[in-house]
Amino acid sequence: MKEIRLSVLHVIKGIALYLTSGCSSDNGTGGFADEVAFMKGHTQIVVLKDGDAEVAIAPDYQGRVMTSTYDRKAGPSFGWINRPVIEKGLLSEDERKGTLEEHIYIFGGEERFWLGPAGGQYAIFFKPGTHFEFSDWTTPPPIDTEAFELVEQTDASATFKHSAELINYSGAKFNLGIERVVKLLGEQEASSLLDVEFGEGVRLVGYETDNRITSTGSNAWKAETGLLSIWILGMYNPSPETTVVIPFKEGSDADLGPKVNGTYFGKVPPEYLKMDDDVLFFKGDGTRRGKIGITPQRSEGIAGSYDAAGQVLNNVTYNVQAAPNGCVNSMWELQENPYAGDVINSYSVGSPEPGVDPLGPFYELETSSPAAALKPGEAMKHVQRTFHIQGPEAELDPLARELLGVGLDEIIEAFQEKDPD
Repeated sequence: MKEIRLSVLHVIKGIALYLTSGCSSDNGTGGFADEVAFMKGHTQIVVLKDGDAEVAIAPDYQGRVMTSTYDRKAGPSFGWINRPVIEKGLLSEDERKGTLEEHIYIFGGEERFWLGPAGGQYAIFFKPGTHFEFSDWTTPPPIDTEAFELVEQTDASATFKHSAELINYSGAKFNLGIERVVKLLGEQEASSLLDVEFGEGVRLVGYETDNRITSTGSNAWKAETGLLSIWILGMYNPSPETTVVIPFKEGSDADLGPKVNGTYFGKVPPEYLKMDDDVLFFKGDGTRRGKIGITPQRSEGIAGSYDAAGQVLNNVTYNVQAAPNGCVNSMWELQENPYAGDVINSYSVGSPEPGVDPLGPFYELETSSPAAALKPGEAMKHVQRTFHIQGPEAELDPLARELLGVGLDEIIEAFQEKDPD
């Protein structure tokens, strides 16, 4: 969401100082089996299985999908895993002072449950009376340090529950129940959900998370005192040959608003962001810090990326639903339009400026639910599906065209310098 603009670029430098001590170390980036073995040495890991495809989930990290693969023995690990932070584990209050963990634990993981908004007068990441500065920014414990309870597990699914109490910047209190179901999707189900046919040479892993929040308090959640949203974020391993692709609805800015919000963390330069009439390309190489967003008016309900080196087509979809109360806005300031946020984001996490160590590196694909104006006992649901599809380019190209509206050549060539005629 719109949490940081040019006016708060000094925040980025503060984050960099914290992150360089932990997140810039060797994070492993081994294969799936190696990453799962490492994590099992430090936290409980639940593994879902369907043939050779597996998904690894950490209950202590809010039931987040840490990583997945299409080949459990020798396949790649699609989630970015922050080994140094996992190795240190949860710190005492004294140990956290002056460290990044005072604000957030960046464990990594390719699909995690969060809540918004992060900034603004209805922020849940800033306490009442604080300033919209990094020193006062704190991730709420229910989505940072508190474990989710594993209440049911099968070979292909795991169900988690949690209860939380939050207070936003304006002092409104939220009591809520959280339910999260992670389900591994078989090839036939993935084919049906995406409405595509997979060739014989394709390997894939797909899963969905059904995320629900229920108001358990006695007061209705109202726009004038602040609303919450379900925010699902994924951290993926970057590469020089990875390009994010997001199709969007064609139309005038007057009718649909801007095609993209490209000013998170400062304006994304043209060598990292390119746009056509109905699709954008964003570098997923993790070399420069930048973020983009798509509004619900523009969204086609899907975002993706292509790793040309690994020949992997990644796709994220979500349940598009009406947003009568808009989408929460997370800009770090008192906002004129607190419900004019985005539903799809992509975030490339590299160096915030020349000479500063990278903040990951990783890149993200994110989706958000509409703002939830819930009465006591009512619930909001947000379903996100993630698909990693590997295979020959001849079989991936028609899938890219059907799902993202562009072929592999156009994706690969988006940021290649062309010789002048």
